[in-house]
Amino acid sequence: MTPRESFKIGDLEVAPGAEAMGDLPLARLVTGNTISMPLRVIHGRDEGPTVWLSAAVHGDEIAGVEIIRRVLDQVNALTLAGTIIAVPIVNVHGFLNGDRYFPDRRDLNRSFPGSPTGSLAGRVAHLFVTQIVDRCDVGIDLHTGSDHRINLPQIRADLDDPFTRELAVAFGAPLMLHAKLRDGSMRAAATSRGATVLLYEGGEAWRFNQRAVEAGTRGVLRVFDRLSMTGDGEPLDDSHVPESRSSSWVRARRTGLVQLHAKLGEYVEKGSPLITIHDSVGRRLGSTKAPTSGVVIGHTQQPLVNQGDAIVHIARLDSEPTSVIPHRKDFT
Repeated sequence: MTPRESFKIGDLEVAPGAEAMGDLPLARLVTGNTISMPLRVIHGRDEGPTVWLSAAVHGDEIAGVEIIRRVLDQVNALTLAGTIIAVPIVNVHGFLNGDRYFPDRRDLNRSFPGSPTGSLAGRVAHLFVTQIVDRCDVGIDLHTGSDHRINLPQIRADLDDPFTRELAVAFGAPLMLHAKLRDGSMRAAATSRGATVLLYEGGEAWRFNQRAVEAGTRGVLRVFDRLSMTGDGEPLDDSHVPESRSSSWVRARRTGLVQLHAKLGEYVEKGSPLITIHDSVGRRLGSTKAPTSGVVIGHTQQPLVNQGDAIVHIARLDSEPTSVIPHRKDFT
C-alpha cells in the first residue's frame, strides 16, 4: 500500500502519523510585530477525510478554544484516518482586544469569502478560505451566545442536505436547528466551495460553560467517529434527535429589570408565563406569555433591559418535546 504524503500548510510539513503546531501570518500591528493565526495539524497515518475545527470567529466567543483543546487531547495521529486542521482562534485581533469584532468593527462572519485586497476582516476571511476551507471536506465551526446571551448547545446546519443532516444527527446536541445560509458567513462560503459545515452554538461569550463545552467535545468526537476517522466517539442513540425548522426571539415590551420564568432547554407551552418586568422600585410594569410552544434555546443574561431587547429565544419543534426535556437540568 502506498504511504500517505505529508500534509503541507503554511510553513508546516506534517508526516503521516504525526502532528505539528504552527501559524499563518495575518498582518502587522502598529508596533511592527507580526500577528498570526495559530494552527494545529494532526495528520493521520491512514487515508480519510480532512476536517477543520474553528473557534473564536467572533473574538469574545472563547468556549470553542477549550472544546478544540479537549478534542485534540483525545486524538492520536497513529490511529487517525484522515487529517484534522484545528484553528482555535480565527479572529486573533478580536480575541486579543476582548472584542467580538475586528478593530474596524467589521463582523468576520459577514466578510467571507473575503478578498486579498479588501478590509482587514476580508483579508483574514480570504486567508481562511484559501488556506483552510479549500483543503477540507468537512468543517465544524464553534460559537457561543453573544451580547450577554446564553445558548443551549445546538447544531445549526442545512438539514435538507442528506450528508449534512447525517453529521448533525451524529453530533448529538440537545437540538438541531435548520438554518439557511447567510451571505458573508463562513458556512455559506465553505458550502459554495463544496465543504459540509456544522455550526455549533453553546454557552456564552467570555465564559467556559462546562455543560456546553462537554456537549461540544462529545459532539465533535462523534462526528469523527461517524466519518470513520476515529473510534473514540461516545455511543449515541440517534433514533431521534430533536429538530426545529424555525425559531424566534421574544422581546421586552417595557424598559426595566427582567425576571425569566423559563429556563434554558425548557419546553414552554403557548400562553405560559415567560417574562415579567419591574421598575427599579419594584413596581410591576408588565408581563409576557409565550407566543408559541417550543424549547428555550437562548436567553439574555442581562437583568436590565430596554424596550425591544431580545429576551428569550424559542425554537418550535417538529415533533413531541419528550426527548428535549431531560436535557434541561444539564444546562441550567
